[in-house]
This record gives sequence, C-alpha cells and structure tokens, in this order.
Amino acid sequence: MPEIDAVQLNFSAQNLLLLNVSLGFIMFGVALNLTTEDFARLVRNPKPALVGVASQFLLLPVLTFGLVWVLRPTPSIALGMILVAACPGGNISNFMSMNAQGNTALSVTLTAVSTVLAIVLTPINLSFWGGLYPPAASILTTVDVSFWRVFKTVTLILGFPIVLGMSVRHVAEDLAKRLCQGMQALSIAIFVIIVIFALRANFDYLIGYLGVVFDLVLLHNALALAAGYQLAYWAHLPVPDRQTLALETGIQNSGLGLILIFNFFDGLGGMAVVAGWWGVWHILSGLGLSFYWRSQKSPFFAPQWT
Repeated sequence: MPEIDAVQLNFSAQNLLLLNVSLGFIMFGVALNLTTEDFARLVRNPKPALVGVASQFLLLPVLTFGLVWVLRPTPSIALGMILVAACPGGNISNFMSMNAQGNTALSVTLTAVSTVLAIVLTPINLSFWGGLYPPAASILTTVDVSFWRVFKTVTLILGFPIVLGMSVRHVAEDLAKRLCQGMQALSIAIFVIIVIFALRANFDYLIGYLGVVFDLVLLHNALALAAGYQLAYWAHLPVPDRQTLALETGIQNSGLGLILIFNFFDGLGGMAVVAGWWGVWHILSGLGLSFYWRSQKSPFFAPQWT
C-alpha cells in the first residue's frame, strides 16, 4: 500500500453534504437541551468551567504538540492529532458524566461553551500548532485552510444549529422537550451510519493503516483524559468535577474533525484514520472510565469485604 501521507480517502460531494447536515442535526438536538441558565451557571460559578475550557483549548493542544514533537509521526498523522485536539468536546460526554455520577450540569455547560468557543478557537489552534510543526506546516501551506474559511464552516455546522435549537427551546419549551426524547441518540446513530456508508469504499485503507495509528490514538486519548483530571485536581475542584473535566477533555468532537478533513484536506489519509479511530476509541475509553467511576460510588457495584 502507498505511504499514508500519499493516501486520499474517497468522499463524494453528496456524502460530504449528508455528513455536514447530520452533524448540524446533532448540534440542534444538543441545543434543544440548553437554556440561558446553563450559561448563567457559568457566571455564578465560573471556576470549574474556566478550568474546563483551559483544559480543552489550551492544555490539550499544548500536550498534543509535545507528543507530536517527541514521537515525530508522519505529517498527516501529526496534523490529524492536532486537529482532533483543536475540536470541542463531544456531546456524548454528557451521558458519560451522568453515568459516572460526575457533575452533569458542568458537563452540559462545558459542551455548550466549548462548542461556541470552537467557532473561533478550532481554526486558531489548528493553524497555530500545525504551523509550529514543520512537517505538518508543509501540508497547511499547500491547502487553503485560512482562518476565515474554517471559521465559516464551523459556524454553519455548529453555531447556526445551536442558535436555532436554543431559540426553539426558548419560545416553545414543551415542543423542545418532546423533540429531545430520543433525538440525540437517533441523530448520533444517523451520523454513524452516514460515516460508515460513506467510508465503505475506503475500508481497505482504513483497516490497512489502522495499525499505524492504533497505539498512538490510545496514548493521545489517555493523555487527554489524565490531563483533564489532573488540571482539575490542581485547581482543587471536587472529585465529581475532576471526573467530568477528564471526560470533557478526552471526548472530542471527532465528527467535526472528519468534516474539516474532507472539506479542506480531501480526506488526507493520516488525518482521516486518526480522526476515525479516535471517534471509535474515545467512546470505548470514556464509557469504560465512566462505568469504573460509577462502580466506585455505587453500593451495588462496589466490592464488599468482610
């Protein structure tokens, strides 16, 4: 098989449109659960949310760049890691925080805040950290990844659905609550089906190169989870907040990453395989961690000694 940096996964314009629409639909479903109270909570008690934002948009990109600099992966893999770290938290982290008996309200607030901030910070982090690593910078210079192009794409995919969803919640709360029932699970299922269907033509490439990024993604994700927890520990936040921040930092919106990869990088091999495997692995690691933490708190799961 050709070198991973030379591979471009096939993704038709129709499939890309479906992917964009499905992620927008997911964000709309998330926003139906959001109220101005979620943001007012940030004003009343800003410390946990500010630590969470710092963990996602400052600490994780810095650690990712350090990991890239030490391990020296191929340019497309390195840029894929940087892009994943530049994305906001994924909304499935809300369920994981609830399952772990963490601070679910903080998780919801961080999902909302990080998604809004990602409209600006995702393109900034991608350009800045990608530009600092010369092999990845060479890709950025050959692709039109200007801040404003990425900004407009992220605004359409994240910003517009969130504003629309929150508006529906504000003017028709009962309707929003009815729409919420099962909508997030359905929208995520639709998104996964579209990704699988659209990538079926690239299955041989995905399987063939998975071994190249397998351990790297596991290490990167473990670093993200540990960094979120450790930063919250240093900030003297309570244990439920630490667990929530770990999940918020380790569960990234890799769906947005894939869309940006196919919009701006023509499905560049290393980037697409990193984002695709991250999207699978972070669900497994996040669920595993949340169930473990739950077992430590629940008398039903906790071991009994006599």
